[in-house]
Amino acid sequence: MSQPDAPDKGHGDQPGKSKPGTTVYDSHSVTFREDQPLQLDSGDRISPYTIAYQSYGVLNEDKSNAILICHALTGDQHVANDHPLTGKPGWWDVMVGPGKPVDTDRYFVICSNVIGGCLGSTGPSSPNPATFKPYGLDFPVITIADMVRAQASLIDYLEIDTLFCVMGGSIGGMQVLEWAASYPARVQTAIPIATAARHSSQNIGFNEVGRQAIMADPDWHNGRYYDHDKRPRKGLAVARMAAHITYLSEEAMQEKFGRNLQDRDKVTFGFDADFQIESYLRYQGFKFVERFDANAYLYITRAVDYFDLAADHASAAGGSLADVFKGTKTRFCVVSFTSDWLYPTSEARTIVKALNAVAAKVSFVDITTDKGHDAFLLEEPEFFDAIRGFLSSAARQAGLEPSRKPADKPAHMGGETS
Repeated sequence: MSQPDAPDKGHGDQPGKSKPGTTVYDSHSVTFREDQPLQLDSGDRISPYTIAYQSYGVLNEDKSNAILICHALTGDQHVANDHPLTGKPGWWDVMVGPGKPVDTDRYFVICSNVIGGCLGSTGPSSPNPATFKPYGLDFPVITIADMVRAQASLIDYLEIDTLFCVMGGSIGGMQVLEWAASYPARVQTAIPIATAARHSSQNIGFNEVGRQAIMADPDWHNGRYYDHDKRPRKGLAVARMAAHITYLSEEAMQEKFGRNLQDRDKVTFGFDADFQIESYLRYQGFKFVERFDANAYLYITRAVDYFDLAADHASAAGGSLADVFKGTKTRFCVVSFTSDWLYPTSEARTIVKALNAVAAKVSFVDITTDKGHDAFLLEEPEFFDAIRGFLSSAARQAGLEPSRKPADKPAHMGGETS
């Protein structure tokens, strides 16, 4: 494994505050220089580029206890710490932390903001070195494989040869599958959750509705809204509203909202939010615009649309999903949820069948729940037990004995703020 040279800007340490009952974390960013470009599937390159990430727990002396968590579409690196923009707990605080299924007393957990994102990693809102203005639509189109390639550069930078586990849900699960396909020797275990090996036409359609809502907003300015001191808030809010419906199940929506009216006894015969579900979606939409960049939403959804693991690895796999994983030594745990209609159980079974066809080591659990796609972000005891059990079993099999003595930092990891 080749190591990158020192980035132009060093590793920025901003230790998180330790609170009783919370996870201790570190916030970092790494900038790779112009002579270390990120090669993209489109044929373009990005240089320089920055990857922002969070880490939790302690990396043991032989660096064998590292878990990489891959975030979903509107997630970020703030897995288990209070979010710097919203002040709310991390998006997977129920899963990651001391004594939790991903136990930070045992594992060293890493999560990076994807390339193309907007929480510190290089994306369309980042300065274009050619113009010193935000890239906007001059940012090259990216893929899931590009995201994983950038993550691999980060793991190289941390001088970690093999990841004990790569895990994530939704498009994070797609990144997990890409890691297992592109870097099989570096992934000891993989946990793809609520995901698919390719994006369906229906899901491409939902993403297109969201993109068109953003681009129809008069404040979008063909992606140059940064120059106008504007943001396409309404368009991005509508995109979020449409997407959020797909994260829920009909049962959950009916149980929570039904046809209940919002703060009124009868309908208004107008277009205000008469129903609770309308008010809820509007709240979700307008809350979202405060922490997310509209162009990043365009780029990340496009990357998801392009994802087709078998086709992307066709030259090596002959177009077969099973052949993508031929010879893999990675141990898999594939997870789905019965009420998830965005990435239904049938998609998970397709992945499992492909793995079984090449005699890969694979466990499969289909969690019964009415919470829909978002179930992987919520408290689901059976899900927690499955993750905890799989990781513990894999750790025992690997003879993993994490040490509380941290590994030495790589020589090129400085302490200055980036």
